[in-house]
Amino acid sequence: MEMPSTAEVQAYWNKLLKPYKGAIDRKAWFQLLTTTALLAVNWFLMLKSLEISYWLTLVLAIPAVGLQLRLFIFLHDCSHGCFFKSRRLNNAVGFIIGVLTLTPFAYWRRTHAIHHGTSGDLDHRGFGDVRTLTVNEYRQRSRKGKLAYRIYRHPLVLLGFGPFYQFVLKQRLPLDIPRTWKREWSSVMWTNLFIVASLLLAWWLVGLERFALVQVPIVLLSGSAGIWLFYIQHQFEDTYWRWHEEWDFHRAGIEGSSLYDLPGLLHWFTGNIGFHHVHHLASMIPNYRLQSCFNQVPELHKVTRLTIRESLRCARLHLWDEAGDHLISFRRYRQLYEKGAVAAPPLEGKEEISLAARKRHLAGVKNL
Repeated sequence: MEMPSTAEVQAYWNKLLKPYKGAIDRKAWFQLLTTTALLAVNWFLMLKSLEISYWLTLVLAIPAVGLQLRLFIFLHDCSHGCFFKSRRLNNAVGFIIGVLTLTPFAYWRRTHAIHHGTSGDLDHRGFGDVRTLTVNEYRQRSRKGKLAYRIYRHPLVLLGFGPFYQFVLKQRLPLDIPRTWKREWSSVMWTNLFIVASLLLAWWLVGLERFALVQVPIVLLSGSAGIWLFYIQHQFEDTYWRWHEEWDFHRAGIEGSSLYDLPGLLHWFTGNIGFHHVHHLASMIPNYRLQSCFNQVPELHKVTRLTIRESLRCARLHLWDEAGDHLISFRRYRQLYEKGAVAAPPLEGKEEISLAARKRHLAGVKNL
């Protein structure tokens, strides 16, 4: 059967998803005002709880982390220009939220756009993704190189030190971007200036120690939760990686992005970003329209669906195995490649059929 052309695939998905694209200002304002108000009240309660018990403060940090994540999703939508109809309003709100979440808006907007344009492309890794090596790349590394990669991929590093490094340190001076990115560097500097001004204001109003006792847990825990969400959206067994010559945008979107099947309350806190395959197919769909789009478009249901329990197992996946066309763990790598095997054997029985069937049916536009 003849495969549809790229233009036909694009037209197919555009027709399905176009009704859900674009901002609805009243919904955006309602989300922004209610979430900001809830976070402000939560923050005040955490501050007052310092006089009772710091354990109570940490308990109150849990909803604050969710609200901080929700705010970051608004920044995310602003970066795609779909939270509000006005470009200026998207940029202004994105910048303000960026100060609150320690994220330079223009810098993040550009690197995130690169992520959308290259997700799943083995020739264009490095911006806005979790570093992933192929089996062959890992095999060719020195012992020190392998150790460095193993340390980087360890959950304690990715979810522990990683968020602190990314949000507190790296985004203050992102040396991985070119000097020619003038707007992005300006965003970094202005964000840093406003962060310093905010710290001085907090020092004057509540004292630096009390401010840190409240804000540091929110920053670190929301950073860890955010990186976990980003990780699980693309790092699962039958995800999608191809070299550029074979890479396809729509296959990367539907096969290389998961549906994180969260309880309703967690979908609310995370701004529906769990419907990540929908977002990658059409980044102009704002968070407040993602779920209705998913519910009303049956073609979006053929996707890798991960429950919370299933997602935890994905933390053990580290290397892209081109022979098996899936992510594998370091343990599986040792079984396949460090005991004399030169290529991954096929999966056996039901497992092989299940994985192959899932891949065939994920993003099918076979019925065009």
